[in-house]
Amino acid sequence: MRSSSNPAFRNLPTMTGGGGYATFDQSQRGYPSAPATQAPVDRRPMTIDDVVTKTAIMLGLLAVTGALTWISGLWELALPAALIGFVLALVITFKKSISPPLVLAYAALEGVFLGGISGLFNARFPGIVIQAVVGTVAVFAGMLVVYKTGAIRVTPKLTKWIIGSLIGVVALMLVNLIASFFIPGGLGLRDGGALAIIFSLICIGVAAFSFLLDFDAADQAIRAGTPAKFAWYIAFGLTVTLVWLYLEILRLLSYFRE
Repeated sequence: MRSSSNPAFRNLPTMTGGGGYATFDQSQRGYPSAPATQAPVDRRPMTIDDVVTKTAIMLGLLAVTGALTWISGLWELALPAALIGFVLALVITFKKSISPPLVLAYAALEGVFLGGISGLFNARFPGIVIQAVVGTVAVFAGMLVVYKTGAIRVTPKLTKWIIGSLIGVVALMLVNLIASFFIPGGLGLRDGGALAIIFSLICIGVAAFSFLLDFDAADQAIRAGTPAKFAWYIAFGLTVTLVWLYLEILRLLSYFRE
């Protein structure tokens, strides 16, 4: 299966096969080797409904904890929630088995983080959160339409380009963060100036195109008959990208407000 820019999808079973058909490697995840015609009941093939349902559950939980954090005014919980959520995301990504409770815990923590951050931004720039949410939904829907209509086809070349861009922007974020410890404003990538606006636009573009690889990875997993429980990984990956996209749009809007 073609690799995705989203690290969460590294845990999907390896797809093998020929003649245009793919099957998942049964030796992974502790599954014993067996003929494809003898699939156990607990390995029901994944469907699009599984992906939609799991993603909706995660986003619903994120929205609830986010709203509660915002309404309660406990915005100071944003930082600890972000740190714990980051550690939890690493555990989920590199864990060798699927754990829905961990995935749901991540969604809840991200909700607390986004609720606190959104409260702070909205207090300074009234109405900015609604604009960011609308922008995030619009970008997601737009990329889904682009993928489904085949307007942009996911090719190996495009995949390498997006992954390379993702690595590049993350590296620049880290360098800017380190530089900010010694130079006020760091490299100027987050100070609200012209360079910061350009960098945020690039991040939004990379996040948007990452959805194409995520959709493609999910589509291939469904066609390959991957077990239904792996839909949690896909839902987790999509949520990670959505959270990043929302934060970048929120930050960009704040630059224009200033």
